[in-house]
Amino acid sequence: MKIGELSRRTGVSVRSLRYYEQKSMLVSERTAGGHREYMEAAVDRVILIQQLLAAGLSGNKIASVLPCMRDHDGGPAETATPWLVEQLTAERDRINHSIDDLRRTREILDEVIATAAG
Repeated sequence: MKIGELSRRTGVSVRSLRYYEQKSMLVSERTAGGHREYMEAAVDRVILIQQLLAAGLSGNKIASVLPCMRDHDGGPAETATPWLVEQLTAERDRINHSIDDLRRTREILDEVIATAAG
């Protein structure tokens, strides 16, 4: 499928798809005319990338963990290698730490507001 169709089917901009390919998160073949052609599996790959982005992973982190994803019986579902599970767990821990820090900051700000309000 062409890049425009992949964009329509996934709801992801053509610009983002090009970025994913530049970061080696997505692979295409080139036609004789130089146009990108994607296999059907690219739809699932783009959806996975979007899920990982929504989970707070950076593009560079996603590019590093995607090679550790493997197709499950050739179907659209993918399973993770143990290393990937460790990486995702570490990312979740980082996010939890950030949430805790933000909660503490909010509590301090609430105290300052209460003091300022008299």
